[in-house]
Amino acid sequence: MADTLTIHRAGMASVQDLGRFGRSRYGLPVNGALDQHSARVANVLCGNDEGAPLLEITALDFSCTPSTDVLVAVTGAPADLTVDGVVRPQWEPLSVRSGETIRISGIRHGIRVYLAVLGSVNAPSLQGSCAPDTILGFGRSLRDGDELGLQRHCPPVDHPEFRIPLFRLRAPAHHFPTLWTIDVTDGPDLTEFGDTADRLFRSEFTVSPQSNHIGLRMAGSSPGDVPRRVATGEVLSRGVPVGAVEVPAGDELLVLHRGRGVTAGYPVLAVVTATGLSALGQVGPGQSVRFRRRTVAEAVAAHRAQRGAVHALKNRVRTVFDVLRIPTSPARTVSPVPTPHHLPADRRTS
Repeated sequence: MADTLTIHRAGMASVQDLGRFGRSRYGLPVNGALDQHSARVANVLCGNDEGAPLLEITALDFSCTPSTDVLVAVTGAPADLTVDGVVRPQWEPLSVRSGETIRISGIRHGIRVYLAVLGSVNAPSLQGSCAPDTILGFGRSLRDGDELGLQRHCPPVDHPEFRIPLFRLRAPAHHFPTLWTIDVTDGPDLTEFGDTADRLFRSEFTVSPQSNHIGLRMAGSSPGDVPRRVATGEVLSRGVPVGAVEVPAGDELLVLHRGRGVTAGYPVLAVVTATGLSALGQVGPGQSVRFRRRTVAEAVAAHRAQRGAVHALKNRVRTVFDVLRIPTSPARTVSPVPTPHHLPADRRTS
């Protein structure tokens, strides 16, 4: 009988990976985990490839039980994490015995939590990714009672570093502020907004309940907070990157996220950086953000620093796992590592 992870309370959980890279030329959105950094770190902490399938848990409480001994890691927004009623830490690997129940509740400050399991979970794939696509009707949103196949078990690890505390791997965790600051670079239509372009950096914008993985709608505290296009020419439909900050006619901004269509016809004032996109994936309805202007060089440096921190964590995990004889998963070659989203569309793979 195959080992499984039984879902008791699904809430709003789905099976995700890092998305479908290189398919935008065929009209397919990239999709994938909205907080890519937290998803990568969760997999790395379990000894998995960064792009392995894992669970994305949004806003609501979640619980599950493995039928075998497993190693898991929970990252993302702060939450109350327990294993059979015992409080356990996030951003560290956790040894979970067969039949013990993992509960995640009280998600706060952000809205997404990631649960990775050593060896990953079974999930169908389309174009090299298990990421759900609402347009194609593909992907798996979990329901109460679902069972996910597990690819590997992990014998319980009995070692002082696992007990007091479990690990000290210094995972590069997100900072979860009360007011989010999202880095952006200049968009291709910046000059068309004249003197009003600076409003983007002077105002706070609140995320609307009409937001989703396709895009976040944001309103200022007053109509005068939203930049206005002063050019009068028609904007033709063209390719748009993930992270494009569009300004439709009206009193709101539209920030495209990973489920965005690959073409659009609104003017693009700015583009959220790769690191900014992961932070934006944690911003929920009713929360406010400020935008911070960055040069392309600064955005690239921040992206490299974040990826370097994940790579260093991977080396620490490999060292600890080798010493404790914990099996790790072989690297996947399906999805290449994406380049920063602020680069021009013809230089990106997503």
